[in-house]
Amino acid sequence: MTKKNSHDPERPKEPSEPSRQEFLPPLDFSSIVLPIFTQALLKLGLLGDPEKAEPELNLELARRMIDILDLLKDRTKGNLSPEEETFLDSCLQQLKAGYLEKVKIINL
Repeated sequence: MTKKNSHDPERPKEPSEPSRQEFLPPLDFSSIVLPIFTQALLKLGLLGDPEKAEPELNLELARRMIDILDLLKDRTKGNLSPEEETFLDSCLQQLKAGYLEKVKIINL
């Protein structure tokens, strides 16, 4: 009986580390809203980037993200569940309040 080589194509390779699958959240409406919401928070300086010492402030880009979510709200009107609509409204309210606060601070 011959010993099979570890490089034998018939034998599956044993990983050196346990296989780690990346967590994928469920695919739902929040999967569309959350990335845009998070980017807007970053651009408003309301969410820190761990790779940067100072929060990044880019009001023009933040305003664009808010506009995208407003457009999404307009285009999905009547097609969202009450929970989805509430979620989107809540995200927009938080972002608009944060934007107005930053504009007021900068314009002092």
